Amino acid sequence: MSLRRPRKAILLIALVTTLAVLCCAGSVTLILFGGLDKDDEQANMNAAAFGCGEAGPIDANAKLPTIKQYGADQVRNASIIINVGAKLKMPPRAWVIAVATAMQESRLVNLGNLGSRNDHDSLGLFQQRPSSGWGTPTQVRNPEYAATKFYEKLKKVRGWQGKSLTRAAQSVQISAYPDAYAKHEPVATQLVNMLAHGAANAVGSSTSMTCAVSGQIAASGWTDPVHAEVGSAFRSPERPNHQGVDLIASRYTPITAAASGIVSMVKCDEDFRGRKTCNVDGYPGKGGCGWMVEIQHAGNVMTRYCHMVQKPFVQKNQKVTAGEVIGRVGTSGNSSGPHLHFEVHMNNDRSSSGAINPVPFMQQHGAALGNAG
Repeated sequence: MSLRRPRKAILLIALVTTLAVLCCAGSVTLILFGGLDKDDEQANMNAAAFGCGEAGPIDANAKLPTIKQYGADQVRNASIIINVGAKLKMPPRAWVIAVATAMQESRLVNLGNLGSRNDHDSLGLFQQRPSSGWGTPTQVRNPEYAATKFYEKLKKVRGWQGKSLTRAAQSVQISAYPDAYAKHEPVATQLVNMLAHGAANAVGSSTSMTCAVSGQIAASGWTDPVHAEVGSAFRSPERPNHQGVDLIASRYTPITAAASGIVSMVKCDEDFRGRKTCNVDGYPGKGGCGWMVEIQHAGNVMTRYCHMVQKPFVQKNQKVTAGEVIGRVGTSGNSSGPHLHFEVHMNNDRSSSGAINPVPFMQQHGAALGNAG
């Protein structure tokens, strides 16, 4: 199946007001959406992400939200995709992959034949082609059928659970633009959280979902890089220029990629005197990150890992998956003892201007650091 054209990334701003109660056995949590002041949008979007999907997905026939750039019909299609995944006992990670795929293929619109603009005979939410064996034109334009076919093919992809979203989606879709799916992962994650009570933070099947714990990859695709207590905090009063958090762990503790992505930097960071002396222990005031790695993820998010004990195990431009070991904890560079200095940057801005507090960010993505969960 080929793709009509790459689409621009879509920003999702959800307006959440009321969470109704869970009814009798087999029913689902109903989330109602209404208007909020702009200042409250991010807070409510964050709050919606802290569940773990225990209440199940929203009823597609319930009153659904109108979301910026996605109308009620589009959101209803997303809820159908999620519900089909739950019915098939596919884990929430599959729901995120499926929703992101439909965002790229159709903007969650159940497309018919677009005439000269049509890409071959592609139809429906996933732009499935009847001539390629996906089903009849009527079938592939049925959202439940189309989602079922997507999940059935995804299930047959060996190791799909450990693949990045774009690789998993591409294995099903065989698109002309194989890297186009990744940009929808953050919004698809948020939408699954909104419509399934935080399921993007969960692990397990749709019938047995729990919050991800250390070492597990949440359905959002994120995991904690080191299971350790948070030491020095982000931009604390004592260290206002501290652009990340310190995770206190023993020397040689494995460090894993917090999410799938592409390694954008591997280096021995120079100290204040311009020296590259990363194979020895550092000390406070020496300067530099020591042995370090930076990874770029979907949604223009960048993570940084500092003070490794030895040369990292990855190379620049290498694709890594969430949970893949990239190095080991050490104390090289500007360091007073073994720990991982971990940073999260937005907009792929590696400067201090792009840095955000990793603790709430990781908590929102179901991969809480230290005791934040």
